[in-house]
Amino acid sequence: MAPRERREKQWYKLDNAGVLYSAIQKENYSAIYRFSAVMEERVDPEALQRAVDKTMPRFPGFAVHIKKGAFWYYFEPNPAPGPFVKRDISNPCQPVRFREDNGWLVRFYYYEHRISLEVFHALSDGAGALVFFRTLLAVYLREMGHAIPNGPGILDVEEPPHREELEDAYARYATVRSLRAGIGKKAFQNTGTPEPFYTLNVTMGFVPVDQLKARAKSYGVSITEYLTGALLKVILENQAREEPRHPKPVALAIPINLRPWFPSETLRNFILTVRPCIDPSLGEYTFPEILSQVHHYMRLHINRQEMQALLTGNVRFQTNRALQLIPIWLKNPVMALSYRLAGTRPYSGTYTNPGAFTVPEEMAPHIRRMEVILGQATNPRVHCASISYGNTMEITFAGTLQETDTEREFFRFLVREGIHVKVESNRSVQSELLF
Repeated sequence: MAPRERREKQWYKLDNAGVLYSAIQKENYSAIYRFSAVMEERVDPEALQRAVDKTMPRFPGFAVHIKKGAFWYYFEPNPAPGPFVKRDISNPCQPVRFREDNGWLVRFYYYEHRISLEVFHALSDGAGALVFFRTLLAVYLREMGHAIPNGPGILDVEEPPHREELEDAYARYATVRSLRAGIGKKAFQNTGTPEPFYTLNVTMGFVPVDQLKARAKSYGVSITEYLTGALLKVILENQAREEPRHPKPVALAIPINLRPWFPSETLRNFILTVRPCIDPSLGEYTFPEILSQVHHYMRLHINRQEMQALLTGNVRFQTNRALQLIPIWLKNPVMALSYRLAGTRPYSGTYTNPGAFTVPEEMAPHIRRMEVILGQATNPRVHCASISYGNTMEITFAGTLQETDTEREFFRFLVREGIHVKVESNRSVQSELLF
């Protein structure tokens, strides 16, 4: 590994997604997400701190702080002490402030059996962060005296980082054929009464994967398509209860991991977003019809050619010569406005499903379940995320709304579909969420 003095002189250009997430950063908003592992044994915070200290050097893309240049933000290796393991807090995914916490953009928490990692989205997407988190958990279990091998998704912390893990995969796969997604029609916003700053209401539902898979299969769709359809159905009903004169489309932002189509070892961001949408102004849709729309939309638009054209359009926007010459203090408000118009206005919410969290068989008995939380949205509404481990799918609704309509009706619908649901929440009255 390079000497410390040399590493401190390095700097990393933000990738296409990192540029956006840094530009829309505000005092009361950051694009933050959290992964948690609920362990079988009570967490030892000293062992966890040793694991963090051993793991961070293997992941230089996470061991950075952000710097503000004249025209763009950029990353530098962070020479400050830390990051330090902390006892967990009641309101997760707090905004990042670049000059606080020694500039660290990752956080580590523990509470009883739970280990949590929070990441500023400019660093990495969920797929990259899960490699980091899986490796950290393996190192932690070794610190606890368990023999855990390296393997797929668990990197060897004794070897130097691979240069490919830091690549900007967007730039690598950009071609001459470009396509920029237009600004979609304004969608029903699914908002409500905001909570006081900063109150993040989190509701988790735990469902058996085998029941979920069987129900999705009965409709001829995948689990992701099934849950996407269920969420669209619930939000459509939320809008219908308002009895609007001109109902708006209901659309979800679904992040897609690009690595299966464009091979890359990058641990940075490498995702695009697709937009399944139901327009109630065309008439009523049954649930099977909603699933059919989602299924065929996803199969039509998630393909190598279209995704490569979209990522090329995004890269061209970032590398536009005129945009590069605009000072950052002027550029950030323009990019923030663009995000509100193209990244918030056309959507009713976000749903992300990174899939199954897999570990070596030696590691599996030590983890009870996995959890995921998306931080607050730019306006008061709930985001949805899910992750599975073994036969348990954990589905989280998190947001700054006082109302519980979306999550309550979503889990009630799954129950009516014959799927067993166990609900937990950090709200004061969680029993009312389902019954």
